[in-house]
Amino acid sequence: MPHLKIYDLFISHAWKYVEEYDSFIALLDAAPYFTYRNYSAPPDKPLFFTGRISKGVLAGKLANKIRPVNAFIMLSGMYYNYHEWMQVELDIAKKYNKPIIAVAPWGSQKMPSDIYTIADVRVRWNTDSIISAIRDYSI
Repeated sequence: MPHLKIYDLFISHAWKYVEEYDSFIALLDAAPYFTYRNYSAPPDKPLFFTGRISKGVLAGKLANKIRPVNAFIMLSGMYYNYHEWMQVELDIAKKYNKPIIAVAPWGSQKMPSDIYTIADVRVRWNTDSIISAIRDYSI
């Protein structure tokens, strides 16, 4: 069997919606013949702990996470409630010319128009279409 490419991914998310994020990770983990590294900040290793952090410092930490990845994945169901920080992540992804894969919320065909416009590809919550987009658009 040929060696499989390992895809380095940043998955934009908000911890208030941890179930959606966890479901997405489970979907990737279950995909056959697909290997990836998750550059997102997991809940047990946040980019900052309790207390306040400046926007500039947090943006720098996000840039360090996004810079090395092959693709940026936006779970678009969280965008309206977390527009400010998710927009910062999108701006960083664009700055580093990362392909943006927008995933519509599970069970929905719609996504925010801002994301629809900026994304390189838009997919539904479906394993085959998500994995195909990652393989086709990753750098």
